[in-house]
Amino acid sequence: MEKSSFKPHVLLLPYPGQGHINPMLHFARRLISKGIKTTLLTSIFIANSMNFGSSIGSVHLDVISDGYDVAGFERSGSSDEYLARLKTEGSRTLAELIEKYRSSSNRVDGIIYEPFLPWALDVAKEHGLFAAAFFTQPCAVDFIYYNIHHKLLNLPVDTWPVSISGLPVLESRDMPSFVGVPDSYPAYFRMLLDQFSNTEKADFILINTFYKLENEVVDEMSKVCPVLTIGPTVPSIYLDNRIQDDDDYGLDLFALNASISIKWITTKPPKSVVYVAFGSIATFTQTQMEELAWGLKNTNFYFLWVVRACDESKMPKKFLQELGDKGIVVNWSPQIQILASEAIGCFFTHSGWNSTIEALSLGVPMVAMPQWTDQPPNAKLVEDVWKVGIRVRVNEEGFVTREEVEGCIRVVMESEKGKEMRRNGVKWRELAIEAMSEGGTSDQNIDQFVSKLYELQ
Repeated sequence: MEKSSFKPHVLLLPYPGQGHINPMLHFARRLISKGIKTTLLTSIFIANSMNFGSSIGSVHLDVISDGYDVAGFERSGSSDEYLARLKTEGSRTLAELIEKYRSSSNRVDGIIYEPFLPWALDVAKEHGLFAAAFFTQPCAVDFIYYNIHHKLLNLPVDTWPVSISGLPVLESRDMPSFVGVPDSYPAYFRMLLDQFSNTEKADFILINTFYKLENEVVDEMSKVCPVLTIGPTVPSIYLDNRIQDDDDYGLDLFALNASISIKWITTKPPKSVVYVAFGSIATFTQTQMEELAWGLKNTNFYFLWVVRACDESKMPKKFLQELGDKGIVVNWSPQIQILASEAIGCFFTHSGWNSTIEALSLGVPMVAMPQWTDQPPNAKLVEDVWKVGIRVRVNEEGFVTREEVEGCIRVVMESEKGKEMRRNGVKWRELAIEAMSEGGTSDQNIDQFVSKLYELQ
């Protein structure tokens, strides 16, 4: 792409959370590789607690306030209170930041914002800036929320299954959790629907997916929004390997046990380890933790299990002492490095989108145990559309039994169906690499986006 001396400068504003920051950080690196100046914004609290400098590698960093600069979300009284104050203080400090850059030699030309923060689009347009929404969930889930927001799908749903153009037929268990139980987290459900409250003002809708993975729903959503698929946003070294030093996300809000888990897994045979991780939010009852523990142990496969500190006490007594070399439990791990290991034979996951698209990009078959928000439809796609995994069944008492845990793992690790999942995983990995390689669909879409930025000169 021919470039002038003019280099557009964009601010990237994710919702302040690990799973939201990482994909946008990686997209910033993609833009830098194409000549764009980028500044990733996070909250003052996150920046202070992580002792960030002025950059993460080539990505410049700056901050806005979420209204809780000292203690973050934990200081808020409720989700409603946090989101309201984030809007008030975030809007104010984002506007101040734009003005600060405007009076410097590094003016801001555009904003890429996560649509969980629709007020950022309003601020951008008030300052005459180019703006793009960056959706961190799959297009299928985004389109479900689009249909609900525009009352093309009315709640509560009276008749199942539901048919939405571009998507498979959906049962109640396949829908985002808030659809089935809208009163469970009303503030977050409203936030998800409000993603589309003002998107008609956005210049582009960017989605962290790739076209061949979700072609039917991308085509449908493109009829109503200017959609560009620009993913998967995982480090380049695992895909096209075109971006120098792009081998990790470079930002973790949790203490890493990298050396422990990496050292342990390198001693295991190929395709012999079950990697178990449920993200940074999910927590389980003691009964569920015990069922997971015994289900894993009963498979007799090696396993690496990421257990949050708040769940450690719920594990069976003497479970850790009796594991020997068969299993290891850590508080956190460098997930994408683990998934890339030849030793991994199966990923037991909550089906968050970052985890799901990382597994797809690396060809790792999955056991899906979704918890909330976008995870149930992600699990539906994993099992029935992409055919790279199996979804656990919950019993009448509301938990997944040890027998179910063991049985699902054995399907992936031992059965002919598991071999088919692995073959499908290889196919999706090849298509993910193709999408991000030079001239691939995502690469072309990023070039199209970058060309629009250069037209702002």
